[in-house]
This record gives sequence, C-alpha cells and structure tokens, in this order.
Amino acid sequence: MVAWFMMHNYWDLNIWIAGMSLKSFCKLIVGSVLLAMAVPGLAVLPPQFSFLTEAGLIGHAFLLCYIENNFFNYSNVYYYGMDEDVMYPSYMVVMTTFAGLAIAVLWVSAVLLLAVSPPLLLYKDKSKSSASKMKPFQGYAHAGVVALSVWFCRETIFEALQWWYGRPPSDGLLLGSCILLTGLACIPIVALHFSHVMAAKRYLVLVIATGLLFIVMQPPIPLAWTYHSDLIKSARQSADDISIYGFMASKPTWPSWLLIAAILLTLAGVTSVIPISYIVELRTFYAIAVGIALGIYISAEYFLQAAILHALIIVTMVCTSVFVIFTHLPSTSSTKFLPWMFALIVALFPVTYLLEGQVRINKAWLGEIVAEEDNKIATLLAVEGARTSLLGLYAAIFMLIALEIKFELASLIREKFAERGGLRHSQSGESSSAMVPPRLRFMKQRRASTMPTFTIKRMAAEGAWMPAVGNVATVMCFAICLILNVHLTGGSNRAIFFLAPVLLLLNQDSDFFAGFGDKQRYFPVSVAISIYLVSTSVYSIWEDVWHGNTGWGVDIGGPDWIFAVKNLALLVLTFPSHILFNRFVWSYTKQADSWPLLTIPLNLPPVIMTDIIKIKILGLLGVIYSLAQYLISRQQYLSGLKYI
Repeated sequence: MVAWFMMHNYWDLNIWIAGMSLKSFCKLIVGSVLLAMAVPGLAVLPPQFSFLTEAGLIGHAFLLCYIENNFFNYSNVYYYGMDEDVMYPSYMVVMTTFAGLAIAVLWVSAVLLLAVSPPLLLYKDKSKSSASKMKPFQGYAHAGVVALSVWFCRETIFEALQWWYGRPPSDGLLLGSCILLTGLACIPIVALHFSHVMAAKRYLVLVIATGLLFIVMQPPIPLAWTYHSDLIKSARQSADDISIYGFMASKPTWPSWLLIAAILLTLAGVTSVIPISYIVELRTFYAIAVGIALGIYISAEYFLQAAILHALIIVTMVCTSVFVIFTHLPSTSSTKFLPWMFALIVALFPVTYLLEGQVRINKAWLGEIVAEEDNKIATLLAVEGARTSLLGLYAAIFMLIALEIKFELASLIREKFAERGGLRHSQSGESSSAMVPPRLRFMKQRRASTMPTFTIKRMAAEGAWMPAVGNVATVMCFAICLILNVHLTGGSNRAIFFLAPVLLLLNQDSDFFAGFGDKQRYFPVSVAISIYLVSTSVYSIWEDVWHGNTGWGVDIGGPDWIFAVKNLALLVLTFPSHILFNRFVWSYTKQADSWPLLTIPLNLPPVIMTDIIKIKILGLLGVIYSLAQYLISRQQYLSGLKYI
C-alpha cells in the first residue's frame, strides 16, 4: 500500500530534493517503512533469530540518519549559500531527541548526556576570541551536575561491568569507574573553556588518575561509604556465586589505599597542586608522608610475616623519598645532609638483609612446635624468598637514586651552557627585553626569585658528592641485579645484555672515575659484558671439571683436564677482539685497519669447537666487535677526509 501510494503520486516527478531525485527519496522511504513494519514480526521469532530484529532496527536507524543528514546538509542549495536550518529547526531536533530518550529505558544515560551537552553547546563566543564566556562558578556547577548524573548512572555502569567481567564488580571497581567517567565527562569543560587555566588541567588529571587507580587497585570500600540500590544488592546476594566460583580466600587489600595515596601525592607534587617547590617545610612533610605510605604498603603487601623488617623498610623508604625529593628540589641545607641520608640507606641494606633471616630462623628453630625437618625447610625457603624480595627492593631504590642524580647532573650541565649562552648574548637580550610586556617581565622575575638557588657554582662547592653517590648507587644496583640473576634464572647468559646498560648511569667524578667522561660512557657496558662472560665461562669450566660429568671421565680415563685445557685455549682466543674493542670504546682513537680484521679468524674456532655456550657467545661477540670497530674507524677516516 505504501509503495503504491508513493509510485502513484511522486514516482514520475522530476524534482530534486536534498541533493537527490525524488524517485531515490521515495525508494528510501519505502525501504524504511518496510523495515519498520517487519521488525514487530521478527520480534516474535524464536530467540536464536533475535539477531534479525537487531539488524532490522539498526538498518532502520541508519536509513533515517541518512535521510536526515541529506536534508540538513543540502539546505543551502535552495538559498544560494545561506547556511540556515530550513528542514529541521532546533526545537524539532530537541523535541525528537527528548522523545527518543523518553522511549528508551536507560533514562540515566540521557541525564548524563544532557549534563555533558551544555558546555559543548552553550557559552560560544561570537567573536571567536580565545577567552571563554564560561565563568569559574559555572564550570564548578557543570562539573557538579556531571558528577551527580554519573552517580544516578551507577546502576548502568554496574550492569556494564557485570556483563564485561561475568560477575558483580567490586565496590572499588565501581567507584573507580564512576570517578573515571566523571573526569572524562568534564574534559569538554576544561578543553573548551578553561584551556588557559593550568589549575583546571591539573585537577582534571588528578581526577582521571584517581579513577584509574581505583580501577586497577580495587581498594576495599567501607559499607558506610556506599549506597547500594536494590539492583546491586540483588546481584551481590546471589546464591549461585558460591556454587559457581567456590570459596575464595580473600587477601587483605587495605594496603592498596596506601599505594593510591602515595601515587596521588606524587602526582599532586609533580603538577604543583601541592606547592612543595616553594615551601621547604611542606616539602619535608610531603617527602616523609610519601615514604611512610610506600613503606607500610611494601611491608604489608610483601613482608607480612616478617614484622622485624617493617620498621627498617619504613625508615629506608622515608630516607629514599627524602633523598630523591630534596635532590630534585634542593634547599639551602640539603647538600649537607643528603650524603648522610644516602649513607644511611646503604648501611640499612646489609642490616635488613641479614637481620631478617637471622631473626626468623631463630624464632622458628627455637620453638617446640616447628622443630620438625619439614618446617625448617619451609622456614629456609620463606627466608630465601624474603631476601630475594629485599634484593629487588634495594635494586629499585638504588636505580631510582642513580636516575635522579643523572637527571640532575644533566640539568646542571644544560644550565651551565645556558649561562654561557646568556653571557654571550647579553647585549642582544637587553635590547629585546624592552619589548616584553611589564606584566610578563614581573612574572618571570618572580618565578626566578622563587626557584631553588642550586647553581653550577654551588654544585662545584657543595654538591661535588652527587657524581660519587650516583656511581655508588649505580654499581650497587648492578651488583644486586647480578645476584638476582643468579637466584632467579641460575645465571642466564642473556641477562647481562639487559643488565649492563644500567652502567650508563655512571658519572665522572674525582674519586672513583677520574678519567671517565661522556666520551667513555659506553665503555663500562662493553667491558662489563666481556668480563661477565669470561668469568662465568671460567666458572663453568671449573664446575664441569670438579663437579660435573664425572661418569664419563672415569670411564674414559680422565679427559676432564683435556676438556678444561681445550676450552680455556678457545676462551683465550677470544681475548684479542674484546681487548681491542674495549680499548677503542674507551679512547675512540683510530688504529690500524688490519688489527680488527686479523682478529676475526681467531673467533671462529671458539664458535665452532667449544663445549660451553658462553665461549661461543664470546666468539660471536668478538666477530661483531671487530667488524663494528673496523666500520666505525673507516667512517671516521672518511669523515675526516671530507672535512679536510
């Protein structure tokens, strides 16, 4: 009937509307009506055909959107370039939108959408200037409305999370999703109207970070903080949970609050929400608070059964936090107490490591109940695991200290070059400073007066300890990582290639590495790889001779020494390439081109004939080193010729 009506009245009219012929428009209308009439019939089909109903609804919506889009975008054809909403006025769009949202059952989603819409549609400046017409109190009001609408939408969020995870989400996950959604919904307010306000961006970052932390950590939420609706209560009190998931031993999750607090404090300090850069006392309390939060979290999360370690770990983390923060933001007296702070961290490392095992072993073996052999073995394994965790903790601490000092020294070097450049261009700078607005000059002077006064001269006078402390932290981190490699992987050969780059954090100082500079920064990496592989190769030969393969040695008549002599000789053949390459990396002075090429054949017998994989790796590295040295020397020679 609809098709007959359209063909009888409009099919043959030569009229163009919305950029298409009237016949094409009639085809779209007939197709839309057919889909609308077919959907109720498809809905009564069995459940396995429900996808047909969904496909019909989606196709109908696409057709309507296509027709409306053409009507709206091609209205200027009939008005000669005048962009006016002819076919669909604004009130009709608003009315149809409200009607569609009223038909849908997810009204809370409509509330959230309507809460986000005003900052996008209102407060538009006709002059297109950068200034926003939204006032700060209006921004706070809109953010409050968004937060309230997200709270109304919590049941929808709960159902979405339950569908995604297959079980009811925890309170921490639900709250984190609500906070994250609130932060994302407030992005238009900040991006469109307060993009010039740094405080708004910082608070938005903190809100989004808080939501992500709650989602990842899922901390326990007290019942007094939550308001569960009937839908959430019925989902949580399902009797099928135990039968499906069984009984689950819950781990104490309250330490996650401390980690969340420490991360949020760090973000607040980095974004200057907490003004620790300008108030020394606030910086002190801030550093202690971060250290205590991290110390308690690490103690409760990883060393719950070793109570004697808690105080030492907390003190270590407080010292680390104070050291890192006051190295990055120094005060007038920080150069005097920071070396002692680092010495305390170094002293706490062996004390904590030895005290943990000794106290626990004494408590276990002196008791009457745990005097059995199985319990002794379990105690030894627990001590070994705790000590390995302590090694990982201190390796991370020394790595952080080395990175911070490396960063500060690089900043000081850049400051030194900037001072030289400033002296060189002082006259031109004086002439150009007159063009700077007075308000901007005042802000620059105020900022410069409030910044820390730790300059290059003070570095030379009072901060000479920084390179030495950085080198000690780097060496200790590298040594601890080698120990962890032995404990965790049994001495993996590949690990040295990932651990040796830690030595790039070494600095030039007058105590330990006097001749070491930026030119030799890759020498510690290459020499550490060579020394590690050589020493472990010698240890493998000794272990095989004295402890391994004794069976075939007795049967044949003692070929152990033949095995040792052969592999030691092959090991020695790899030395020339490594020695030449390490000397080249240290000095970068050109040598005879024939030397690297002559050492390549010496590495082939170790690669082919050795019985130890480490010697084979040394031979392959020797070939790579010789080729690399030859190519680098050749490139330097050609560059010199081009320069001449």
